[in-house]
Amino acid sequence: MGKGIAITGMGIISAIGNNVEENYKALIECKKGISRISKIDTVHRDALMVGEIDFTNQELEELLGLNTDHNYSRSALLGAYAAKQAVSNAGITNINSCKTGLVSATTVGGMDKTEQYYYEYFENKEVQKYIEGHHAGDSTQKIAEQLGIQGSLVTTISTACSSAANAILFGARLLKSGKLDRVVVGGTDGLSKFTLNGFKTLMIQSDTYNTPFDENRKGLNLGEAAAFLVLESDELVQKENKEVLAYVKGWGNANDAFHQTASSDYGDGATLAMQKALKVSGLKSDEIDYINAHGTATPNNDLSEGRAFLRVFGDSVPDFSSTKAYTGHTLAAAGGVEAVFSVLALRNNVIFPNLNFKNPMKEFHLKPQTELKNKKLHKVLSNSLGFGGNCSTLIFSKEA
Repeated sequence: MGKGIAITGMGIISAIGNNVEENYKALIECKKGISRISKIDTVHRDALMVGEIDFTNQELEELLGLNTDHNYSRSALLGAYAAKQAVSNAGITNINSCKTGLVSATTVGGMDKTEQYYYEYFENKEVQKYIEGHHAGDSTQKIAEQLGIQGSLVTTISTACSSAANAILFGARLLKSGKLDRVVVGGTDGLSKFTLNGFKTLMIQSDTYNTPFDENRKGLNLGEAAAFLVLESDELVQKENKEVLAYVKGWGNANDAFHQTASSDYGDGATLAMQKALKVSGLKSDEIDYINAHGTATPNNDLSEGRAFLRVFGDSVPDFSSTKAYTGHTLAAAGGVEAVFSVLALRNNVIFPNLNFKNPMKEFHLKPQTELKNKKLHKVLSNSLGFGGNCSTLIFSKEA
């Protein structure tokens, strides 16, 4: 087995675009996808701002060619749409021509359908089919069916906001060990009232645009998205003469178990995850050109992650920015979304701005990159910090 974990395809749908090209255009034009709630019937409609995807469920059903008798949740619809983009982008015409797996992440699962039909389940047999779509693994199975994956590893990861990053990490390790030749990795989460209510209870949602790393940050904007990468082995890339978009160079996961929802005050988990990723990659900290930060704009997260930057990089913290001001926090999909953005940054030698930033945090001198910056990039680090202290770091590179 070779050393390179090649990325040969990407697919994404988010609040700023329905494909990779639309997302990149929005990023470089600094166009936010955050707005008042319009598609969910909730008492918080006028009180919160979110990152909603333009496509309705019906439009996604038509794009996927589903019949009217399906039981797809919104997470499954979004995930299948993005994963099929990634496979197409990788130029794959026979998904089962080699050992191909799927590692998909979600936290919301089929909750949108569960809450929609909750009071009807025992009276209306026609909606009972949606019970089967409630659990997290259902969207993964449906994505696998849409891709036509047969006889290989198909599994689900749910580690809160680090889920998709862990899916990519796990996929890379499966290739590294030789257990698979190709793996589709990423995550998907649709918005639901359950999620909105849960984060409202935690009192970490903002009623205005989120402001990552700003002293006056008020909290996050939830978003919905799906994003997937196709990872392939060196041998397969060489055999099929594939174009490589970038490489997964390093990865690290840590769980400091500090609190059920809060990150460690001093970034213990994030520090360890970044250190592990650097060790796996064989890189030194001064070789990182840009950090796509987790940066949720909550008081706890940005302080914790910023302190972790200082612990890992000292006084030489690379240019960093959070792209959640564009898309909102897409939960299990976030690591996939930001992996796509990291690869786009690498390929286009550009750092995307940290929107809405005005005032530096009083605890340290760090300031994110606030304007679109052209810079020769070779190595990009991306953080995903989840509830329960589950932290994951990925490093992407132009070279194997």
